[in-house]
Amino acid sequence: MKLLIIEDEVELAGALHRGLTQEGCKVTMATDGSTGLELASSMPFDFVLLDVNLPDMSGFDVCSRLRAMDVATPIIMVTARDEVADRIKGLKGGADDYLAKPFAFEELLARMDAVKRRMERPATSPLQADGSLTVGDLHFDPRTMTLTRAGTPVQLTVKEMGVLRLLMESPGTVISRSEILRVVWGVEDDPLTNIVEVYLSRLRRKLHSLGPPVVENVRGFGYRLTA
Repeated sequence: MKLLIIEDEVELAGALHRGLTQEGCKVTMATDGSTGLELASSMPFDFVLLDVNLPDMSGFDVCSRLRAMDVATPIIMVTARDEVADRIKGLKGGADDYLAKPFAFEELLARMDAVKRRMERPATSPLQADGSLTVGDLHFDPRTMTLTRAGTPVQLTVKEMGVLRLLMESPGTVISRSEILRVVWGVEDDPLTNIVEVYLSRLRRKLHSLGPPVVENVRGFGYRLTA
């Protein structure tokens, strides 16, 4: 996999380069927005990891200019600016995900994997043109981080939202406990923890209070979302 990292923080850029290279990726580096923009628009990449605070232009501008040039390469914004308004601005500008510093390297890999799966969805995917997800009467908007069921807002925690988003991306597909742990918590399977079961129980209680059951426990295999 070919990646472009646009990051002016030398220590972080070096750590990302080493980690991703060890994962088998071919990594190209840029330390300013104009160089990153030129590389991303002229060379094929599988991913762009884009910082917001760059010395010559913001990552928001780089992202929006790439999308204006019809560059469809998946972009994950990596930045210390974690306010909701900044996340919304990045996602509306064309970013596929937004990761706030500091972060665990495993979480970055998990988010890259999730974005890749979304990009590979067939035409029948619940992913809408605006980036939202709709399955049955459930609607999730990542730009505002809001969920509704049959039009009624559902208050979820960040991790509950992460679990549900994973299930909504593949309705009808059984998602294993280990995959939920890896994608949502960024850790490998740990047989001694029941955190997945706890959060799925909370999630099912909130959703099923508003309508028929939609989150199914496939005993011994995992969980799936039914329409």
